[in-house]
This record gives sequence, C-alpha cells and structure tokens, in this order.
Amino acid sequence: MKLLAVQKLMKSYSGGKTAVNNVSFELDKGECLGLVGESGCGKSTLARCLLRIESIDSGSIRFKGEAIERHTERQLYPYRKQMQIVFQNPSAALNPKLKIKDSLIDPYEQYRKELKLAHFSYTSKKAFVKQLLEAVELPEDLANRYPHELSGGQKQRVTIARAISIEPELIVLDEPTASLDVLSQGAVLDLLTELQRTLGLSYLFISHDLAAVQKMSQRIIVMKEGKLVDEFCREQLWAEERHSYTKELISIF
Repeated sequence: MKLLAVQKLMKSYSGGKTAVNNVSFELDKGECLGLVGESGCGKSTLARCLLRIESIDSGSIRFKGEAIERHTERQLYPYRKQMQIVFQNPSAALNPKLKIKDSLIDPYEQYRKELKLAHFSYTSKKAFVKQLLEAVELPEDLANRYPHELSGGQKQRVTIARAISIEPELIVLDEPTASLDVLSQGAVLDLLTELQRTLGLSYLFISHDLAAVQKMSQRIIVMKEGKLVDEFCREQLWAEERHSYTKELISIF
C-alpha cells in the first residue's frame, strides 16, 4: 500500500486559472519524493490541496489507502497529526508573540490524547521541548526566546522541530530552504536527511532548486504550468529521454 496516492487532481481558481491540472503520482512510506518546477507552476497549491488546506475540484487523494479528498474537517482530524508541513518562510510560520517553547508544544497539546510517541517522551513540557531542540541541533536556551531573536536558519529548524513533535508519517517540505543563505540551506538539508533516517519519515520535498531536490530525493517529479511533465529516479536525471522542460531546468542547475 502506498502512503500517498494522488489521481487526476484538479484545482482551479476564479478567473479560470487552473493551478493543478490532472496531476497523478504516488509516494512510498519512507521515501523522499522530490517535486521540482519554476515559481508559479502550482507546486505550493498542490501541497495545500494534498493536506486539505485547500479544497479540490476533482480527483482522488488517498492516504494510507483511504480517500480523504471529500472528508469534512472533523473526519480529517485523525489525519492531521499524521501529515505536517514545513513552509518556505519560517518567520511567517511562527507566532511572533509566542516563545519558542510554546510554539513547539502547541501540536502536542492539540493531539496529546491520540498520540503514542515512539521517539520522544513527554514527562514535562521543559523536557519535551529540550528533546525537540536537540533533535534539530539547537541549544536548549532558545526555548525562552521569541522568533525575532533567532536567525533564519534557527527559525526554520524550529518549524521542523514543531513538525516532527507529533511524529507524523508524512511531512510536506514546501521550499524549506528558499529563504535561507547558502550555508544554512546545506545544514538544513543535512538535518532533514538525518531526521528521515532516525524517525522513519516520508517527505514530499517541493523546490525550484533542482540541486536540493536531487540531493534529498529518491524519485523526482517535474511540474510545469500545473501539469506533471516528467517522473524519474534520481539516477536518471541526466538521461537522454528526460522531458525538454526538465532539460531546461538542468541547463541552469
């Protein structure tokens, strides 16, 4: 059984723009699937549709074999803790009025009755936050700071810590390094790789950066103007049969 299976997904907006056009793909448990394409091609819209942050027009989204595309918010509740997202801009993702420790504890507090954690243990709020900060290689004293007191790389690590705090099965990484400097980008990618290994995570890694996608992903799908135009294993990136658009992306790689 595939962890995530998407069939013929369609999403349009008023004015007639089709942001996601007949998209189909599958993601295996424990896999990092890369989704690459230029800005504005529909990648982020697709991500929001998959997590049911936005509604879809038609198509199927199956998570662990169950169709969730028409679930109500109440029906989606059990799935919310299994699917998390890390956004491009960590500053926008963190509440500026909350200390880091409060942002980190929020997902756990929301789902604590349903959680059976395998990698983290909750004995106290302080101990739990410490474990999360250690997992993303941040010092414990950051817990009492506010987001504006952290660097961009530190803030993104905090959003990653928040995403893993409830041990989801799937994390959608929507341009997670786009707002970071080159040094921080490499460090965050290395961290994500290590967390995938130690926590058994599955990723949908979305980026316009083909180098980052190739580094992270076992398989890659390519999106152009709302459609998937190519799909291949990482080792086949340079193959002659690649789509012409993929070759364009490679040329600026």
